[in-house]
Amino acid sequence: MRCIIISFGFFIVTLGAFSQSISMENYKQLQKLENDLKIFSDSIINSNDVSERFSSDANLIKGLVTALKVPYSFSYKFDSVRISKLYAPDSSFRIISWQVAKDLTLYRQQAAIQMKTKDGSLKLFPLFDCSDFTTAPNDSVRDAQHWIGAIYYTIIAKTHNNKTYYTLLGRDDNNERTNKKWIDILTFDEAGKPQFGRNCFVYPNDGIKPPQPCYRFCLEFRKNAGVKLQYDEKLDEIIFDKLISESNDLRTKSTLIPYGEYEGFKWQNGKWYYTAQPFDAVEIKEENNQTFPKPFLEKIEKKNKKRF
Repeated sequence: MRCIIISFGFFIVTLGAFSQSISMENYKQLQKLENDLKIFSDSIINSNDVSERFSSDANLIKGLVTALKVPYSFSYKFDSVRISKLYAPDSSFRIISWQVAKDLTLYRQQAAIQMKTKDGSLKLFPLFDCSDFTTAPNDSVRDAQHWIGAIYYTIIAKTHNNKTYYTLLGRDDNNERTNKKWIDILTFDEAGKPQFGRNCFVYPNDGIKPPQPCYRFCLEFRKNAGVKLQYDEKLDEIIFDKLISESNDLRTKSTLIPYGEYEGFKWQNGKWYYTAQPFDAVEIKEENNQTFPKPFLEKIEKKNKKRF
């Protein structure tokens, strides 16, 4: 990822006080703006012309900032716009994120955090992707100006010592050889500004996972290998594929693929602790079988047959 040249916001915007909900006039204005944003987002994804993709990206940023300035835009979901709009479980903020590709070698992530405000004004934190300007993206807490880019698809809220920690799951198409899946930690400092990263991941080093201390967890693997990293609400665990190298070379991330086993993290005492068998302590019932990956269910079935 390159540091963003054309970026979301050049600022944090605050507008005046308004009523407690979107007025019909403002709602119609947002609908009209959404139609334009949909066209730009479609172009970013589908256009074969790189200059058109980046032009659409710039127009999407400008149009989205304009739309977010509309009073009480926080509750407007922009459903037709093909970008991630992810609300925190406590509805205190949302993260808007997407990526634009120069080619298979360069993917630029764009993102901003919109805070919920009592008066409907806009409080926006733009995030600047500086992934390409560090050789150690896992080793520190970072502010919005030094964000490690990702398109987020899950937010998990956890508390410890009366402080809320938001765990973000995201993806990054990275380059022509590998993809990445990220687990990052979002908090807000005393001034209310976002901070990314926390040394709260505890796991054995195996040559695949990032070296510790680890402030944000990453799996990097062969392009389009279909690696899963997701939060299971029933188990209250983050579960992800175990990886293996096709060429017995763990250092070469482009050789890493899943092989049907799973591992994960469980939140305890303010940290994400590693678990090698995330499903073992769970009673398997017919009605909740959809929770479990097929290879795991087949394994359980074979064990049960051996008992009789």
